[in-house]
Amino acid sequence: MEWPCLDEYEKLVIRMNTPRVVVDNAVCATTTLVKVDSARKHGILLEAVQVLTDLNLSIKKAYISSDGRWFMDVFHVTDLNGNKLTDESVINYIEQSLGCIHHVRSNSFNGLTALELTGTDRLGLLSEVFAVLADLECNVVESKMWTHNGRIASLIYVKDCDSGNPIEDSQKIDRIEGRLRNVLKGDNDIRSAKTSVSLAVTHTERRLHQMMFADRDYEREPIIRSASESPAVTVQNWVERGYSVVNVQCKDRRKLLFDVVCTLTDMQYVVFHATINTAGDKAYLEFYIRHTDGSPISSEAERQRVIQCLQAAIERRASEGVRLELCTEDRRGLLADVTRTFRENGLNVTRAEISTTSEIALNVFYVTDAMGNPADPKIIEAVRQKIGLSNLKVKELPLINHQEAERDEPTVGVGGAVLLSLGSLVRRNLYNLGLIRSHS
Repeated sequence: MEWPCLDEYEKLVIRMNTPRVVVDNAVCATTTLVKVDSARKHGILLEAVQVLTDLNLSIKKAYISSDGRWFMDVFHVTDLNGNKLTDESVINYIEQSLGCIHHVRSNSFNGLTALELTGTDRLGLLSEVFAVLADLECNVVESKMWTHNGRIASLIYVKDCDSGNPIEDSQKIDRIEGRLRNVLKGDNDIRSAKTSVSLAVTHTERRLHQMMFADRDYEREPIIRSASESPAVTVQNWVERGYSVVNVQCKDRRKLLFDVVCTLTDMQYVVFHATINTAGDKAYLEFYIRHTDGSPISSEAERQRVIQCLQAAIERRASEGVRLELCTEDRRGLLADVTRTFRENGLNVTRAEISTTSEIALNVFYVTDAMGNPADPKIIEAVRQKIGLSNLKVKELPLINHQEAERDEPTVGVGGAVLLSLGSLVRRNLYNLGLIRSHS
């Protein structure tokens, strides 16, 4: 039996479920507004934030509301220089990407083999890893590495040096895993180092959070105390409304919102409402959450675990150290040589981002001395002389731009005793989304 109206019905379903995205430069003088209205599903907030942070945009403010079956939010964003978005290609990309966030999207690297590594961090570990891969004729195309509380997690995308194809031979994969596992274990790893090989992986940074969470880095005491303040996180239950209210106060930085929302999502919590504000170099984040089964946090142990996990998620990407940028023609063994030079000069890599574009290596390393203290400028200069002054450059961390006019404190600070009523929160979010008018 044929249904002549089927096509029109399908179009209606698509219109009902396709997110409505508006990018607006007219409303605010200092930021670009990105508004998203969509049917609600678990993880949709993370997917929206991921689109924006993957473009290296700074989220200055955000208002989120997703009660019932509808998800509504607005993000105030700028580029890295603190300016509004004017590039039409970027704006079009945002509209298209946010418009299809209901569809399954893969961040896997086609034609590459993914190596996942976790273990105990130590001086020169990254050098040993890259030396093994060079010896096994694995070409490192992309990689990210984080360290936190004495642990290391890394995702490394490789291909065969000779063929340029992904590595699929089971015997070679076994050799890679075995040798990397031995390197990670070292002489005194009290935990079992882990290695795995796959041909596909989820979003790289989300996967790094998942790997460190599974490694329980949040339970460990830091080997070296950071000079910066630890994130302040509180969790309270709003019994009347059935929410757990999470407040976070910490230093602002790029991708902060992604790190927090990623952790809440992977811990199986749903964000129903949230408000994000920045003032000066501080960020204030407030989330109204429940379990995916609809229940709030139910025990003191669970509350403490949420606090620990959120603090860890914020700290993982905030590695301290001198930022070194390497830009040079790619070649076999390049990473092994560069990181060996770091090790021989007593520099410890706390975070790394490796990429290759059109046969050009574009790598970023954050380094400290062996004890986690700021590296001696003379040693940095000696390393640059060895690797090449024009190839390895010292870069300052990008400053987070804030508008001086925005100095208002958030309505509910960390540890605030007063919880906003649900009605006022929803009204505030709807007002900021432009769906209702102010009556003041």
